Amino acid sequence: MQEVAMIVMKGLALVGLLLNLVLLWTKTKKLKATTEKDDVFGLTGQEIWDQQKQPRRAISNAIIGLVANFFDTLGIGSFAPSSSAFKFAKSVDDINIPGTLNVGDTVPVCIEAFLFFGFVEMDILTLALMLIAAVAGSILGAGVVSNFDRKKVRYAMFVGLFILGIVMLCKAIGVGPFGLIGTATKLRGAKLIIAIVANFIFGALMCIGVGLYAPCMAMCALLGLNVGCAFPAMMGSCAYLMAFGNGPKFIQEGRFDYHATWMQAIFGAIGVFIAYYVVKSLDLQTLTYVVVAVCEVTAFLFLKDAIKKGSEA
Repeated sequence: MQEVAMIVMKGLALVGLLLNLVLLWTKTKKLKATTEKDDVFGLTGQEIWDQQKQPRRAISNAIIGLVANFFDTLGIGSFAPSSSAFKFAKSVDDINIPGTLNVGDTVPVCIEAFLFFGFVEMDILTLALMLIAAVAGSILGAGVVSNFDRKKVRYAMFVGLFILGIVMLCKAIGVGPFGLIGTATKLRGAKLIIAIVANFIFGALMCIGVGLYAPCMAMCALLGLNVGCAFPAMMGSCAYLMAFGNGPKFIQEGRFDYHATWMQAIFGAIGVFIAYYVVKSLDLQTLTYVVVAVCEVTAFLFLKDAIKKGSEA
């Protein structure tokens, strides 16, 4: 039963990956054929593509995709470093960052889920319900966030990144639930309900750039689960909610950077395989501190732009 469930889950990860590649390819072709000017950028589809594929931006976004998803596979998360890098490199417009993160990282995260399902012999019912809850939350959240203007996105990114940085810092220094050692591989009763509700909320917050990894790891530890259970839970949650929730929704709305998204998908996948097959041991503590610092600095940059620029580009 356990083996069959793992095969099904791995299969769904591959289906989600292929689904989003097809949708992204179709949407990209439609963009290039669009002659009407975009309400936000005042450019035709081909002009938007030409602007987004500038060599400087393409190189920056390829590096961001590879490095961020390398870290993602190690459990650090990709949303914080990616959004920070987009901001510093000025390679993606602020209004397109949430969509670019959720669509572009779908392919590498689905690959992560495929690789990590079965990493720990986790109870199938617990894992399945957590995954379903995350997808449901993402569907609710994406419908709201995809219609935000720049000002709302900037405020949302500030709140999301600030909170994520604090949670990651707690993880790095072992404060709160991150300091607990659990051994359970399944949840029942009130703990299972808490896990389902929490993952629903984490899935919704993914839409504004708040990574699910750190909060999910905290919750798993708090509820007494073996910390290894966090890997299939968090990677599976992100893969499914992005593949069947956030990804298709943001693609439908078209509010993402098309070229940067392709760079994230292609080079992000390369980063995942490098991290999974090559890296044996790494000092994640130092890397986590660096990501936390960058995350908090970038959060306040978003806040500054929201206050001073509002919805201006």
